[in-house]
Formats: sequence, C-alpha cells, structure tokens
Amino acid sequence: MLGVIGIILSLGLLMYLAYRGINVLILAPILALLAVLIGGGAHLLLPTYTQVFMKELGGYLLKFFPLFMLGAIFGKLMDDSGSAKSIAHWIVTKVGKARAILAIVLSCGILTYGGVSLFVVAFAVYPIGAALFREIGMPKRFIPAAIALGSFTFTMTAFPGTPAIQNAIPSPFFGTNTFAAPGLGTIGGLIMMIVGTLWLHTRAQRAMATGEGYGDHTNENLNPDKDASQLPSFFIALLPILLVIGLNALFTYIVFPSIDAGYLAEPKYGATKLSAVAGLWSIIVALVIAILFIVVVHWARWRNVIESLNTGTMGSLLPIFNTASEVGYGNVIASLPAFVVVKDAVLGVSQNPLISEAVAVNVLAGITGSASGGMSIALSTLGAKYLELANAIGLNPELLHRVAVMSSGCFDSLPHNGAVITLLGICKLTHKQSYFDIFMVSVIIPLLALVAVITLGSLFGSF
Repeated sequence: MLGVIGIILSLGLLMYLAYRGINVLILAPILALLAVLIGGGAHLLLPTYTQVFMKELGGYLLKFFPLFMLGAIFGKLMDDSGSAKSIAHWIVTKVGKARAILAIVLSCGILTYGGVSLFVVAFAVYPIGAALFREIGMPKRFIPAAIALGSFTFTMTAFPGTPAIQNAIPSPFFGTNTFAAPGLGTIGGLIMMIVGTLWLHTRAQRAMATGEGYGDHTNENLNPDKDASQLPSFFIALLPILLVIGLNALFTYIVFPSIDAGYLAEPKYGATKLSAVAGLWSIIVALVIAILFIVVVHWARWRNVIESLNTGTMGSLLPIFNTASEVGYGNVIASLPAFVVVKDAVLGVSQNPLISEAVAVNVLAGITGSASGGMSIALSTLGAKYLELANAIGLNPELLHRVAVMSSGCFDSLPHNGAVITLLGICKLTHKQSYFDIFMVSVIIPLLALVAVITLGSLFGSF
C-alpha cells in the first residue's frame, strides 16, 4: 500500500510541478527516486538511477534521436526558406475570408502532415490568421483553437503516414509502420477535422452575432504580407511535404520489404527483424531526402544555411531529452513492486486490449502533459502485454498502433501541456480567453474520434 501511495504522490507532483514551470529534466529523476524511496528504500536510489532510469533514457535516445533531429531541421528549413508561410498564404487566399477558420486549420494541417513542427507552424500561420480575423471582425480568441486543431490533432495522431514522432513510437513495440490501420486512421482524422472545424465556425459565428469583434489587442506588430512577393511559389513550397509523404510510403511498402535483411538477426544489429525497424528507417530516409531537396532548391534564398541547420539541430535536443527523461521515469515506476497493482488495475479496465491501452495512454499523457512522453511510458511498461493479448484474440497489431497514437493526442492537451502554453504565448492570449475551445477541439473531439475507431476496429478489425 505504501508503494502505491508513493507512485500516486510521485505522479501528482510531476503533473503539478511541470505545470508550475519546472523542467522535466529535473523533475523526472527526482520524482522517480521519490517513489523508489517510499516504496523500496534508500539503498535502491543509486542503482535505480544509474541502472534503470539512465539506461532507459539512453535507450530512447538511441532509438528516436534521428527523428527528432531531422524533424526539427526540416521544420526550420521550411520556415527559413519561406515555404511554410507561402503555403499558408496560398490556402488563405484560395479558401477565402468567409472561411477563415477552415483556412487556418487546412494551412496548419498540410504543414504538420508534411513534417513541419507545430511550433514552426504556429509562428508562420498566426500573423496571417490574426490579420484575417481582424479584417473580418472575428474574435481573436478562436485563433489558438484553430491552430491547435490543425497542428496537434488529426495530422499528429490519425492520418496514415504522418511523420510526427508520436506516429513512429509504437512501431518497435508492435512491428508496425506509420501507415498502420490507414482506413481507421483516416476516419478518425476526418471526424476530428470536420467536427472540430464545425465547432469553431459555429462558436465564432454566434460570438459575432452577439456583437463581439476581434477585440482590443494592441502591440501585435502584425506584418503578415511583408515580403510576400519574395516567397517561393506554392508548388515549390509544397514539394518537400509531398516528398516526405510519398517517399515514406515508397520505402515502407516497396523498397524495404523487397530487401534481404537477414543480417539484422546478428547480435551486432540487435538481433532484430526488419519489421521492427522499417517504419523508422522509412521516415528517416524520407526526411533526409526532403531536407536535401529544400537546401538545393532554395539555395539562392539562404542567408546562412549552416545556421539554419545548426539551429534546427539544437532545437531538437530539449524535446527529445524531455521525452527520454519521461521514459526513464516511467520505467523506474514500472520497476517498483507496487506497480503490479497499478498494472493490474489498468489491464482490468476491460478485456478488450484496445480499451485498456486507450485508458493507459490517455492517463499517462494527461499526467505528463506530453503525447510522446505518456505513450512512451505506457508502451514501454505495458506494450508487450498488449501485443500478447492482441495475438491471443487474433487482433491486428496495427489496431494497437493506431489506438495508442490517437490516445496520446487526447488528454495530453490539458492546461499544463507545453504546446498549449507556447501556443497561447505566440497568440498573446490567456487560458481564460482561449483554452475552452482548445480543450474541445484537442481533447473532447479527439476522444470521440478515438471511441469511433475503437468501436469500428473491434467490430470489423483493422483496415
């Protein structure tokens, strides 16, 4: 009982102190060892830290650092080349002022589905969206929710092939790839996109009907059209995104399945199988080629391409170390004797492994305020058990993959989530002004989509 109290206290402090702004790099090891101290004793602190926490942290870095680094570089190059802003400008122009919310959602969706960081997208799209909202008199408080809907919902967790790190994490656990359960993912993604857009559009129209306008927001310094004529064309700007999606599919379904990878069974390659690494390999190759393409095609536009590459690289370090620390934390908790009680409680939620997995990932994503961190903890501690249960009942592992990813994108967007806080900072708005609609489009509606996918998957299997 004391051990369970230690786990609950540790998790509660992690959520509270992270919300208060303390970095998880500090919190994760301290609070993991607090749980060890309460549930195991002081003599276990150092061996747990060096042999469990740091080992699991390092293992996560070894596995996923290339994706974090390449994704950050790709996003930075898309930003510095003007490609991200070019795509946003083109969509806003074509969709029209009357559909301002849809324009923002589509702009963010296309960029993030192509691998551009949601932070880059927010910086690129916000000035354009703010100027558009101001011009038509639509309340500014809906901008963060529109960006959130397009940036960290359907393109992060549902649409097949998305290069988001969340969509790659389950692959080593289930032997799947980023296109897992494509039909169900598409259905879930469309539910999020359509219902979320309708929600925001209806809310904004009602607010405007009562006389609410853009609002009194001074010192915004918005110059969305500055140097717009110098931006690359929409087609050239879109090509790197098409390359990422297309090459990812090409290597996933054609190139890698056709090679003889028997050498992977050798100990020096980890005694693994091609199915366990092909999903990661495909995204890595697609991003590398897309990065080279951007550098070459926009060669005349670079002020300092080396600086852009370096900035993107350095920008990947904090996110991956944060997530890796959370993985280390989760594995320390899982190593405690009292975790058996927690594990049995989660597995006992339902005999359907999809429901149990959804609950586990959602709860941990909510506690950590991180989609990737929460899912990584859940799968590193329970992933093997879920795969065992799925195999026992003939459930396609692709369903486990898609449900895990979609579950990571629900409760992660609670108020203490770093992306939510950053987004509100970019838009110069507060939780009180804008969080309700962020909550609806990035928590409640994704939960509805998740329920739909679990229901369809349980009835008809993976497709």
